[in-house]
Amino acid sequence: MIKLNIKNKKIFIILLFFIIFLFLFSTNNYSAFGDPKIVNKINSAFEDIEKWILKISTPAAAVAVGTGVFMRKFSFGDEEKIRTGKKIIRGSLFSYAFILAIDLILSAIKSLIS
Repeated sequence: MIKLNIKNKKIFIILLFFIIFLFLFSTNNYSAFGDPKIVNKINSAFEDIEKWILKISTPAAAVAVGTGVFMRKFSFGDEEKIRTGKKIIRGSLFSYAFILAIDLILSAIKSLIS
């Protein structure tokens, strides 16, 4: 059995982690290992989350705008309800525009990478 002192153990552990890191996260096209499974799973999970957010954001924005419109319509002159309705409409439209802009940016980045 080989006895290692503390300095050699640290070097051995660092070298071992470096090799494992290179093995797991090697994504070069010329790599013999290809993409690691965990990277593929994470990428597919993020794509599923992105699709889910886009599918749910349109009805959510419509419900929020509808709520704001009804709040303004049925405020019966109450200025606080009118202001709150305007804030709800404005906030939901800005949020929906932000989600669409993020999707556009991510699509542009994805097309530049591949």
